[in-house]
Amino acid sequence: MAAICRARAVVHMARIEVKSEITGTVWKITSKPGDKVESGDTLVVIESMKMEIPVITEDGGTVTEILVKEKDAVAEGQVVAVIDG
Repeated sequence: MAAICRARAVVHMARIEVKSEITGTVWKITSKPGDKVESGDTLVVIESMKMEIPVITEDGGTVTEILVKEKDAVAEGQVVAVIDG
């Protein structure tokens, strides 16, 4: 009787926190949970000093959470979205 050996691949997704680089107000949310994103994609747009500043992801993956709503105040360094990459 021959033994059968099966290998199982285990894939671990990285939790990537996307943070605002500026203090302001959420002007627009451009993605939602379940969206596939690539490096450089805009997830949220922050308004600060009458300018619109995109919050972009540096990594690709799937958006799992958007942690802000439009018109929310955000602080510099605040996590606004989470991606599994």
